[in-house]
Amino acid sequence: MEEKVYEAVKGPLEEEGISLVNVHFGEEDGEKTLFVVIDSESGVDLDLCVKATHIVNPIIDALDLDVSEYILDVGSKGVSEDGSKRI
Repeated sequence: MEEKVYEAVKGPLEEEGISLVNVHFGEEDGEKTLFVVIDSESGVDLDLCVKATHIVNPIIDALDLDVSEYILDVGSKGVSEDGSKRI
């Protein structure tokens, strides 16, 4: 499933200057969560996460995944060595 999502959203994100780092399905706070990790040359802020969410959400919905309910979490690649935090 993760590879299917990755392949489907990679191109549309790249067209908008957004790099797809990873797609991972797991749990957060007891909820099934689809994590879409992004990056860009100018960094990742809340506006970019919202933009990416608007791009990937309809694509993922159209894939008809074998998961009934999940939370979509689009964010940056996390805390880096320089101490910057995940959005």
